[in-house]
Amino acid sequence: MNKCVITVPASSANVGPGFDSVGIAVSKYLTVTIEEADQWKFEHHSIHLPPVANPHDHLIYQSALKTAETYHASLPACKVLVESDIPLARGLGSSASAIVAGIELANQRCRLLLSDQEKLAIATEIEGHPDNVAASLFGGFVIASQLTNGEIEWFQKVDQQVEFVVSIPDFELKTDDARQVLPEQFTRHEAAAASSVANIVFAAFISGDYERAGKLMEQDLFHEPYRARLIPNYDQIRFEAKSAGAYGTVISGAGPTTISLVGKGKGEKVATYLKSKFPDYTVECLNMTSVGVQVHPALSSTT
Repeated sequence: MNKCVITVPASSANVGPGFDSVGIAVSKYLTVTIEEADQWKFEHHSIHLPPVANPHDHLIYQSALKTAETYHASLPACKVLVESDIPLARGLGSSASAIVAGIELANQRCRLLLSDQEKLAIATEIEGHPDNVAASLFGGFVIASQLTNGEIEWFQKVDQQVEFVVSIPDFELKTDDARQVLPEQFTRHEAAAASSVANIVFAAFISGDYERAGKLMEQDLFHEPYRARLIPNYDQIRFEAKSAGAYGTVISGAGPTTISLVGKGKGEKVATYLKSKFPDYTVECLNMTSVGVQVHPALSSTT
């Protein structure tokens, strides 16, 4: 394929207690238009993306190169136009979407014909965990686990009966910084207690008991108690979202965005209410996307 457009959805990881294993693809997108070129060039057309100093430092390029090298292929140079409405370092999977886009770029340009499992394996190796990348690859609500033998098992559900209200502050929080506040170890008792919460949350989510899922996802013990201090207005947003009708609110990924689980058709009402309470935040109602990364023919030349 000489020229194509790759779209990748944003994602929200963890959903409370699903630390590093659960992700939901949501309706914000990274769009990458690629075409043949004599040398690598990236153009950013988004307020969310910084200027490109060196194309070889770009995460999309690095992910594409890693993919090509894994399959002993030569990666041809490309001109890459990047558009995105996914804010950086806000907990909505901006890096995961770039990784998935890079893998698909190599898959198309090197004609690798990669399977979903092969894409997930490379994405997980680059990202370090499968939560965001699995959601961006496949769409929907995805639970993924990398086993001790290296294999990755995953489960997907697409659910149109819920909406998600995201409250995005105007500052970044790097994932590495958010990880530094987490404990290195849990006792057996602590791990069992945290896992039992996760078991109920995702059984409830899969069965459609969203009220129970929302209630229990706020009881996470793996990461939220430690990261909450990094999230301004964390408790207030939870309280106000629930008073407006949300089932529950948690940190989206590593934060600082929070995400509220809301019943179908109620998201805009909750979003409007939260915007009135937190005018400095960007508050939006998002849907779960039914598909992940997609490839389309390019309709016109890049500029």
